[in-house]
Amino acid sequence: MALRIGIMGIAGRMGQLLMREVAASGHTLSGGLVHGRAAPAGVTGFADAAALCAASDAVIDFTHAHAAPAHAAAAAAAGCAFILGTSGLSGDEEAAVRDAAQRIPIVYAANFAPGVNLMFALAERMGAALPAAQYDAEIVEMHHRQKVDAPSGTAVGLGRAVAAGRGTTLEAAGRESGRDGHTGARATGTIGFAALRGGQVVGEHTLLFAAANEHIALTHRSFDRAAYAVGAVQAAAWARGQAAGMYDMKHVLGMA
Repeated sequence: MALRIGIMGIAGRMGQLLMREVAASGHTLSGGLVHGRAAPAGVTGFADAAALCAASDAVIDFTHAHAAPAHAAAAAAAGCAFILGTSGLSGDEEAAVRDAAQRIPIVYAANFAPGVNLMFALAERMGAALPAAQYDAEIVEMHHRQKVDAPSGTAVGLGRAVAAGRGTTLEAAGRESGRDGHTGARATGTIGFAALRGGQVVGEHTLLFAAANEHIALTHRSFDRAAYAVGAVQAAAWARGQAAGMYDMKHVLGMA
């Protein structure tokens, strides 16, 4: 059944990719949220998130972390599903999104590309199979020079998956990042992050497990942001009719 899908930040780069994917998927574009910018030709522009949510069955948001709580609250008030792909949310911002998920289905993912979500599943299994005492876990990511948060949401998601496989959390395991100068020896069990920025790289992530006698690496490269749009629209269709709650792409892809 065709959905009415709204897009937050429709005039942006991801917004326009989402707009094309909504049309290609046979759904109806209900409109998009615009902030002082003209909506694309033939698209209904909304200046208010609440109005867009009221006109939609599901809304997709790839805008800014600070906007996520208000957008989630607007979706909850309207009773529409909320698909959130924005990275860099603070703990308080994530808590606000989870509060909205008590009233509506929310699909919140660090990355909506299907291949990346398979990588998350593999990262958890590798974390379980390769003990922290013998295998140091390092995550290296590279993105375009305009990206404002580091490490990327996908990199953090990989770290969380490794920690989950090891029966802990990323916070409890400890993060090592931004090494510079005399940092001392690497702490056992921590998960390391390195963030590279430059050019127009869409997204590259490598998860490395390093032991004394062997290394194993898992890499994913994104060449086109359209992969994120495909997964987000798939998530919007899946969320229709789901009970209120917090979901991720593992649920959408049937891996949960």
